Amino acid sequence: MPSVRQIRGRIRSVRNTSRVTRAMQMVAASKMRRAQEAVTASRPYADKLREVLAGLVAGQGGDPDAAHPLMQSRPVNRVLLLTVSPDRGLAGGMPGNVCRASGEFVRAQQAPASAVTVGRKARDFMVRAGIDLRASFTEIGDRPRMADTLAVTRLVENAYVSGEVDEVHVAYTRFVNTLTLTPVVARLLPVAAEGLADAAPVDYEYEPDAATVLGALLPRFLEVQVYQAFLENNACEQSARMVAMRNATDAAEDMIESLTLELNKARQNMITAELLDLVGGAAALEG
Repeated sequence: MPSVRQIRGRIRSVRNTSRVTRAMQMVAASKMRRAQEAVTASRPYADKLREVLAGLVAGQGGDPDAAHPLMQSRPVNRVLLLTVSPDRGLAGGMPGNVCRASGEFVRAQQAPASAVTVGRKARDFMVRAGIDLRASFTEIGDRPRMADTLAVTRLVENAYVSGEVDEVHVAYTRFVNTLTLTPVVARLLPVAAEGLADAAPVDYEYEPDAATVLGALLPRFLEVQVYQAFLENNACEQSARMVAMRNATDAAEDMIESLTLELNKARQNMITAELLDLVGGAAALEG
């Protein structure tokens, strides 16, 4: 059984750890609130843009695939996967889940697949898995802006338009609520006309014409989709980190309680042993 001194040292160590995890929990909670507000505020804009594009595609008439290079489908010989993940750990199973979903997607492809990663966790996973890594972006920060994501968007857009790849998919973690974070793999390119048609089209009048407006909006639509993936990932990362640090703090407090009980038992055993020594010594003197 550990000595009283050893148990006190363990209690002191666990208490120091709990103070660190509690501080990290408070920081993550502050960032989580801001990130959740950003992702919920951006969703109506993305939905409205999809609605406008649905009206444009519906009003084209004829083959919508010929309207813009980003909507042109072709035989799939090469696939590109954009994986958005955190840079840092201490976020529970969230980074592992999105990396696992990415790996399953790549293994399920019939055509050769390559990857572009955002965040160190996805980059390290792709390197370990032996997946062809085209580019990696790190240090995006806790407050991603549209300007921070444009380089990623241009990279995947140019790869598709130039014919280097025939399909582009994005893997990220979708924020549902603080405790529900869902890994998602969705197609980015080509932009699916049937996917746009899911939104109810509205009959607008366009100047100079619908085709010109569609050509201008499709690159913006791609930018918004990539930016939305960044925001979803950030909200999920901060939520997962807050929950993980809260669980770590609770576990540390439970350990302190059990160690305190063990300390009290050790002290009682020590006192009992000292009393027995005293009684034994007194009995020996009387004898």
